[in-house]
Amino acid sequence: MFSFSEHNGCLIFTARVVPRASKSEIVGEHNGALKIRLASPPVNGAANAELIHILAKAFDIPNRSIEIISGQTSKTKQVRLENVTSERLLMLVKTSR
Repeated sequence: MFSFSEHNGCLIFTARVVPRASKSEIVGEHNGALKIRLASPPVNGAANAELIHILAKAFDIPNRSIEIISGQTSKTKQVRLENVTSERLLMLVKTSR
């Protein structure tokens, strides 16, 4: 079951990233988190920057509307999105592989 919370117009959820993948893509739900493959390595913030870029593109929001609030050096991260509805997030989870 995918878990998330909404607070003051922001959506907060857990993302599970897989760095050094063959291509960057949102895979779907895995153990309550949004699983995302990233082509970038986890070096000098490259994977975090790519995560923000992938989410911005998927939700059609600017990069500045996305914040990694915890887990900057971990594969499991808490992410906050501004101006995104839970319906859009759930739709993305359903349509991903």
